[in-house]
Amino acid sequence: MRMTNILHFTENHRFCVGREFSLSSLDFKMLAMMYQPMIGGLAISLYQALYQQMSAEKVGYSPLEQQRKLFLLLDLEQGERGRKYLIEQSSKLEAIGLLQTTRKFLPDEEDYIFVYTLFQPLGPNEFFRNQHLTLLLRDKVGKFMLLSLREDLLAPEPEECREASEENLSVPFYELFRLNTQVVDYELEQALYEASASKQGEARMDVTTKGFQYADIIMRFPRGASNRIYVEALKHKPDQMAAINIVAKKYNLSLQETCRLLDEDGVFSEEGELQMDLMQYNANLFYRQSKKRDEERERTMSRSEETGAGDSAEQAGEKSVEMAYYLEVPQQLRGECTDHQYNYIMRNEPYTAVLKMFFTQGSIPDGVLNIFEKIDLNYKLNEEVINVLIHFLHIDRRSWAKSSIEAVASDMLGKQIITYEQAVEYVREKISYKQKAASKVEAAKAGGGSVTRGRQGKTQKPHIPIVVPDAGAAASSRLTEEELEAARRMAQKLDERFNRKS
Repeated sequence: MRMTNILHFTENHRFCVGREFSLSSLDFKMLAMMYQPMIGGLAISLYQALYQQMSAEKVGYSPLEQQRKLFLLLDLEQGERGRKYLIEQSSKLEAIGLLQTTRKFLPDEEDYIFVYTLFQPLGPNEFFRNQHLTLLLRDKVGKFMLLSLREDLLAPEPEECREASEENLSVPFYELFRLNTQVVDYELEQALYEASASKQGEARMDVTTKGFQYADIIMRFPRGASNRIYVEALKHKPDQMAAINIVAKKYNLSLQETCRLLDEDGVFSEEGELQMDLMQYNANLFYRQSKKRDEERERTMSRSEETGAGDSAEQAGEKSVEMAYYLEVPQQLRGECTDHQYNYIMRNEPYTAVLKMFFTQGSIPDGVLNIFEKIDLNYKLNEEVINVLIHFLHIDRRSWAKSSIEAVASDMLGKQIITYEQAVEYVREKISYKQKAASKVEAAKAGGGSVTRGRQGKTQKPHIPIVVPDAGAAASSRLTEEELEAARRMAQKLDERFNRKS
């Protein structure tokens, strides 16, 4: 929890707790055995105190209460010391993904209220797939204790079933049930929409969500649209839903804008398959047009409009980075993110978001966006490889001109760099080659070599000494009088033969 003024967070301020889950026996075991060693018992006590503010059989939000209740439940001193301690414990919960704290301002009361949103503990499989949490727990309890906990929580599949072929025998919903779609109850739909916890409206996707759900899209999609039947089929196609969320995250699309793109002609094939290339092309055009309109609006108006909460969503298929392939955080971003966060961003975020990290002083130039759009849509270079390319351009202090960027991208394509690991190896090889070349030049300078530089710093050819004839050898090569006389007689004989022939 980031608090700049301790007086803005007191025991007199009111709070409420929101959650959309109920803890199971496995969740309590995960809290006690996995999370408590990482953040301590008081932080887990705060989590459970917040959880108990509402009945376990309900989800939603608890009534407003003064924060003094939390101080009493946790036996904290009511004052500055207790407030700092509560802020510290809530920060630990936020860092490991169990809590999100927001502050809302009430104009009528001219005061703030705090909303504590709880998240369910990860299951054993998800926990051990999370590299950050696994490494943190290893640092706290040790490697062997970590492996013991993993064996205690995960039951392996029977060996007889591992190699056997499988067949899905489950019955789909529409084979057993038929819904009455002739009657449209607008009041029911409105009530369900207002009660939906995933209501987003015109807001952008937030980084704490998993993207747009099927219910969000189908509720906003026009009933009479030609692509309605294909959008309804997305309910049973999670891979296509993931692709839609990837495009929405990449180009900062709202829910309404995503539905508008799905209603375009040709986005779905006749078989109902999503045409990813066409949707991405249309989304890119929309993104560029929106960017141009925003720039014109900023030029004509003296104030900048408020943007949405975020421009990316965390996808279910996120990829982790092995520590052997970690990229070093550039000096420009050292104070903003750690090594883990930076490499996670480079592996999972779109290149549009990565470019914003390096162009912090203003908007991204159109020329740079054009060339990376070409690399993405035409060259089909993977997102993670493009991100590593951006990293290499920055740390190698290369020019952001079109020719410079295309040279690196063409080299990567020619060497068939398709994975994040291959791209990292490529960057390391380039940096190592440059360092070796620089060390050779320095060694030549230190050894008094013949490497020289001109006025513009370019290496010139070394000075080659000119061969001078030896004076002693020239003197010894002079002919004597007898040799000169013999040469004259030979020349006369040759003249006589030549005159005879002619």
